[in-house]
Amino acid sequence: MNAVTASLGPVENDAGSDLLERTVTRQDLRRDAVLGAALFGAAVISIALASVSGAFLTRPENAGWSLLASAFMTLPLGLRRRLPVTVTVVVCGAYFVAVSLQFPELYVSQVAIFIAIFTIGAWLDDRRRAAMARVLITAAMFLWLLVTTFVGATDTEALEESFAGALSPYLAYMLLIWLVNAAYFGGAYYMGDRAYTAARTKAILQRRTRELEEERERTAAQAVALDRVRIARELHDVVAHHVSAMGVQAGAARTVIDGDPEAARSALAVVEDSARSAIAELHHLLDTLRTADGDPDFSAGAPSTLRLESLRSLAEAMTASGTPTNHVVVGEPVPVPDLVQVNLYRVAQEALTNARRHGGPDATAEVRVRYTDESVELEVTNAGRIALDARPGLGQLGMRERAIASGGTLELRARDRGGYLVRVTVPLTSDRRVTAAA
Repeated sequence: MNAVTASLGPVENDAGSDLLERTVTRQDLRRDAVLGAALFGAAVISIALASVSGAFLTRPENAGWSLLASAFMTLPLGLRRRLPVTVTVVVCGAYFVAVSLQFPELYVSQVAIFIAIFTIGAWLDDRRRAAMARVLITAAMFLWLLVTTFVGATDTEALEESFAGALSPYLAYMLLIWLVNAAYFGGAYYMGDRAYTAARTKAILQRRTRELEEERERTAAQAVALDRVRIARELHDVVAHHVSAMGVQAGAARTVIDGDPEAARSALAVVEDSARSAIAELHHLLDTLRTADGDPDFSAGAPSTLRLESLRSLAEAMTASGTPTNHVVVGEPVPVPDLVQVNLYRVAQEALTNARRHGGPDATAEVRVRYTDESVELEVTNAGRIALDARPGLGQLGMRERAIASGGTLELRARDRGGYLVRVTVPLTSDRRVTAAA
């Protein structure tokens, strides 16, 4: 097999690919060094056997030069990944000189040239330069074959001696050389591109795997944060209301315990009821947190399920604790999903707690539930004073989160005639009504 090269110069990779950026490791260099040394050893054996047998070595006395050319064709492969184009130019140039001066090594040299051209396609990230280098090398090879074929075809004396039938042995031999070289260089080109594509695909998969792992970690962290927020909101809604009522009633009992023991006993009874209710709701919350999916149990038989009908009891408890509260239902009740009912109950509970905490001793409140065909609206108002220095806290944040979780809107504002207004409006689509009815 004959192979030639064009002089491309020592131009190397200086433009990386967006999809694949590889670095040559020490282990890669060691492997390439071992490959070059092994091929050089094989070339030495090949030259020695050719010198003894006299095959494929026109001038056995030039075995030393053949050995030197083999060194230039094999040992540079130790840097084939770091300097792919330069190594290929050196390897192909040494082969061209050896063949021209008639002291080539024809076996190991073919393997070395194939590896060098393959490395350009497999390791050069600048794909345009990789294609150009291999095309120029292949073009130079075919140009050399063309010149060799033309010189042989114009040697009339040799053709007369070897001509036999329609195709001379010389032309058959040159045709075979053309076909073999086309398959040789085409195979090196194709396999190099396939190796690069495989490496790029692997790099993309590794990058996407890292991105998925990072996304999974972020999702897990967000889930933990959301769980913490949900737990904090539930604890705030459960504890704040009852503890606030207990504090008010305990203070009232302490004030009247000497002058009106009966009133003190009534206040302490309210404290006891609030404590029992708080403990019951905390138990329900802990049971919810122990479930597999962490969602509340809204089954029909759950005794602790909070519903809009429970707002009447909440208003009565507020009245008993010293904040007169009126409960009003406007419209014909329509089916409302359990989750929406729980969220609306908690919003009302937080609004009444704020009314008792900030509205003053003479504060009154009203809980109004309005049903329409398209929505359910909860409105909690109080007629107490307005705390001008109050800043939004966890209670308002929890109310807003519950309104958003229910798919509704929340309105928080001070009333012109005094007090505060909390209004939540939740649209009821046909899907929601069907689910609630079921």
